[in-house]
Amino acid sequence: MMAPEDRSDERAVIGGSSNLPVAAAAANKPPGEVRIVCDEPHDYHHHPPSALALVSSSPPRCLNTTFNSPLPTPPALIEPRSPSQQPQQSCSGHSLVLSRPLRPVILKFEDVGYKVKVDSSNNGGFCLPGKSTILGSTPAEKTIIEGVTGLVRPGEMLAMLGPSGSGKTTLLTALAGRQQGKVSGSITYNGQPFSASVKRRTGFVSQDDVLYPHLTVMETLFFSALLRLPSTLSREQRMEQAEHVMQELGLNKCRNSIIGGALVRGISGGERKRVSIGQEVLINPSLLLLDEPTSGMDSTTALRIVCTLQGLARGGRTVVTTIHQPSSRLFHMFDKILLLSEGHCIYSGKASEAMGYFSSLGFVPSVAMNPADFLLDLANGVAPDLGTIPGGINVMEKYDNNSNSAIKQSLILSYNKNLAPSLRTELLSWDQHSSSLTHIKQKKSTEDIPHLGHAGTEKQWSTSWWEQFRVLLTRSLKERRHESFSGLKILQVVSVSILCGLMWWHSKVSNLQDQVGLLFFFSIFWGFFPLFNAVFTFPQETPMLVKERRSRMYRLSSYFVARMVGDLPMELILPTLFVTISYWMGGLRPSVQTFVLTLLVILFSVLVSQGIGLALGAVLMDVKQGATLASVLMLTFLLAGGYYVQHIPFFMSWLKYFSFSYYCYKLLLGVQYSEQDSYVCGDGALCRVADYPAIKHMGLDHKGFDVAALTVMLVGYRLIAYAALRMGKAAR
Repeated sequence: MMAPEDRSDERAVIGGSSNLPVAAAAANKPPGEVRIVCDEPHDYHHHPPSALALVSSSPPRCLNTTFNSPLPTPPALIEPRSPSQQPQQSCSGHSLVLSRPLRPVILKFEDVGYKVKVDSSNNGGFCLPGKSTILGSTPAEKTIIEGVTGLVRPGEMLAMLGPSGSGKTTLLTALAGRQQGKVSGSITYNGQPFSASVKRRTGFVSQDDVLYPHLTVMETLFFSALLRLPSTLSREQRMEQAEHVMQELGLNKCRNSIIGGALVRGISGGERKRVSIGQEVLINPSLLLLDEPTSGMDSTTALRIVCTLQGLARGGRTVVTTIHQPSSRLFHMFDKILLLSEGHCIYSGKASEAMGYFSSLGFVPSVAMNPADFLLDLANGVAPDLGTIPGGINVMEKYDNNSNSAIKQSLILSYNKNLAPSLRTELLSWDQHSSSLTHIKQKKSTEDIPHLGHAGTEKQWSTSWWEQFRVLLTRSLKERRHESFSGLKILQVVSVSILCGLMWWHSKVSNLQDQVGLLFFFSIFWGFFPLFNAVFTFPQETPMLVKERRSRMYRLSSYFVARMVGDLPMELILPTLFVTISYWMGGLRPSVQTFVLTLLVILFSVLVSQGIGLALGAVLMDVKQGATLASVLMLTFLLAGGYYVQHIPFFMSWLKYFSFSYYCYKLLLGVQYSEQDSYVCGDGALCRVADYPAIKHMGLDHKGFDVAALTVMLVGYRLIAYAALRMGKAAR
């Protein structure tokens, strides 16, 4: 069996082990606490004097940073040990999830490639896979990444470097199993392909922090714990887990501050990033992938984030991150780096050996500088005089003296010649090592370190449907309380209702046309209002829904039902307030029973209108398109509602049967008036209300059919919305 790599130069004390160089530093630390000394690498024997000067001039990295973890050390996760050899650690004071042994993940990727089709006749715009252009030309393929190979073991942190557009995010997304389209090559997790079981043990932090802006830090982590941690843990234990993660990430001081966003002031960018990391750390992931976690941060905040990641890695996790332009002290904190240039790998190996490798090729910085800056210059094709590099003149002549392209191609060729063969040999040896280790583990105990590839051995969801519904409903009410009953929205509804009551102040039955107009206004106002609110629902929540669904936090059905129920307070209370004010001011039938029936009809119509908006938003998933189509649709229903046009041509008369405004208006008339009602008409004569032209055209009968039609719409539009979500990217 191949021995694990000697990692004594990491200068870390894990669990109070005495066989590491700085074990004495942890003598007085509690069991299970990790003290990361994070000294700068001391392996400089590959560097020439100039490179050595620039590396050694960098400041030390996160000295005396602590990270509590009761997890076993990476060697203990890879090499089987007897019970007497296991480090003695105390789990007191830690939550149950972090107390469990990790299932380590050895991430291997070999010859990974990804291509997209582009339309060369449309300025290089991307095309859908398998589709031709409008002119019938065949789209060309553009290589995003090609032939990238690497290996990351538990306890290691790999950083992907490269200029913008080099394929870092694409590769990271492919490693997380989230890249759409066909990814070539091989990506395995403990020798197994990506599966649902791997997905549940993988934490993925995107570059953009997708968080609810009006929830506090504590609420955000607590709701994530309730949804992602297994139901075998009590609510108190999951709360304890959230508290523990918040403490480890240094979020206690902002625990009661809201997250904030573009329009709402909240916590800082670094704190927001740590909240995103905390959501993934909650599940104690074996594999943690992060996309540019330090972008837009100052050097001190970035250092704290990377120190946190290093502490997570030293706890036995496999950590992979992309990073755009790290400082020198951040660079020295990475165990391995993978340098990309236009989708091709030009270096893959230990961070401490990167400068030595490029200096052996003749690429030596002329002045002391950040190693990451120098490597990014090389990836961009910016380097010292190419004429000093062996064979550089020939390469430049091949590329028409284009020094940038020549340097890039030279580095790619050097990588394929010098590093790629040894990397493939390492992958092969680890294949043999993991196979023998798996055999030993299975022989010893089937529960020691289970394989992640067998998805059928575990439940698909961490919590039950009912628990997911309860948590999502509570979260929805907390998040939307600011908009559901905002002062502006209440003022809008109250002011319109008062204006409406004043316009129809104490109208009489003798002015039947006025009362009929008031009832029709009820139907159209509470048709437009909820429809245009609902059409924005799913397009605005798509990023959050996609993120959480990809993490398998909950079922789509539990989210959908919780969202529908969570909307009821806003959708029902405001119409009730409106009708209560305008009904009695408008002089409609002074009967409590009639008032209640009128209110029920309005509320029924509101729910149907909301369903139409939800369906439009879910189908189109575009706010602008949804609002435009909603306007056209609502105007069509308005014209077909039976108030403006009573004699509709036969070839257009079918529209009214699809108009919920028609059924709502008809029911309001049927509730307000009966066949026996009369009004003063003409010269003081009494006329039947049912004979009034506008009412006679609509009719006061068939109320049961009208209710049934609205019920079908109420259910049908929501089923359409759910089906659209199920078939869209939110279901993936």
